[in-house]
Amino acid sequence: MKAAAVSYSRPSQLADVLQLLAQHGDEARLLAGGQTLLATLNMRLSEPALLIDLQSVTALKGLSVTGDVLRIGALVTHTEIENSTLIAQRAPLLTAAAPHIAHRAIRNLGTFGGSIAYGDPAAEWPACLLAMNGVVLARSIKGTRRIPADEFFTGLYTTALAADEIIEACEIPIAPADDSAQRFSFTELARRHGDYAVVGLAATATVKSEHIEHIRLAWIGVGSVPMRATGCENALRSQPLTPQTVTHAVNTLRAELSPLADLTHSEAAKKQLACVLLKRALQGWMTPAAANA
Repeated sequence: MKAAAVSYSRPSQLADVLQLLAQHGDEARLLAGGQTLLATLNMRLSEPALLIDLQSVTALKGLSVTGDVLRIGALVTHTEIENSTLIAQRAPLLTAAAPHIAHRAIRNLGTFGGSIAYGDPAAEWPACLLAMNGVVLARSIKGTRRIPADEFFTGLYTTALAADEIIEACEIPIAPADDSAQRFSFTELARRHGDYAVVGLAATATVKSEHIEHIRLAWIGVGSVPMRATGCENALRSQPLTPQTVTHAVNTLRAELSPLADLTHSEAAKKQLACVLLKRALQGWMTPAAANA
């Protein structure tokens, strides 16, 4: 099947993109890397009147750190994140997650902003943004809205982004590069490398004096949106990082989580896999002395 006929525009200025969105609304679609959109066009699951190609809009590109905030432009590719020294130093969770995204050809073209806008609950970047307490900068001709990741993903492939808005960038709060209290973990289980994750976990924490001060657990592939396990987080917060604490956290997660089954994995199987990933992440943060206590 081929895509339906569509008008095409490739503006170079963000202001022109915003004007087109304001004019055409739901009849327009934004083309970034095309990882998802081109497939939906070819299958005629999407038939917009206008396709707006963003590749010439330099204002949507670039990685930078200002103070304690990492800014990721919407058009930054998966490969750029994977290869970035800045990301490895200041947001290593993203470096760990990047190789799990599809295959090299897709990572070369797919974009961070495109993944966030699509809101796939089985994708890596939405969960990472959630785990890192990120913020989406949504831009329209009316100005910029700052939408916390906790409020951005509203349903299956549905976000808080309005029809006349574009993701300009995402901002992630980061700790100093030499902060030894910061912990992160990214793990996912897939049938084959490059496949969608059956279950995945993006986790961040602050651990001081072997006690967990702050923690965010963001799950991939367990619901209609990337989701946090807040009950489990509360059970871990202010607790010592010991085998007993890990066991309690796993039991709390088992009671809290109700994963959606898919074609090959039942709810019970996904719940068990999620518990395994949580145990691995927490054990990876423990000191040898605590692990053997």
